[in-house]
Amino acid sequence: MAESNTAANRKPDPNEKLVKVFDSEQESEGIIVKGLLDSAGIDSDLTAASMVQDTFPGLGGMIILVREEDAEAARRVIADRQQAVPLSEDDETAEIEVSGEPGSTV
Repeated sequence: MAESNTAANRKPDPNEKLVKVFDSEQESEGIIVKGLLDSAGIDSDLTAASMVQDTFPGLGGMIILVREEDAEAARRVIADRQQAVPLSEDDETAEIEVSGEPGSTV
């Protein structure tokens, strides 16, 4: 009995043309984006950049590769999510309004 090769159970084949659609210095961010692509039905491969230095010299952290034909859709999914939930350094801290220190006359 032949196993069906549906998009749901296929991972990118290293012999296929793969395209980098995302990179990050943080592994956790790469994992989140991979999950986002998986939930959109786009097969992706999350790889430590140090493992592919011959292909992408100078990169550190994590990269996400997808099939060439899925690259545009993957970039759109990532861009849509970044617009919905912008990632910025300012998001890491909360602004707290301080009216004055205890005991001050301000």
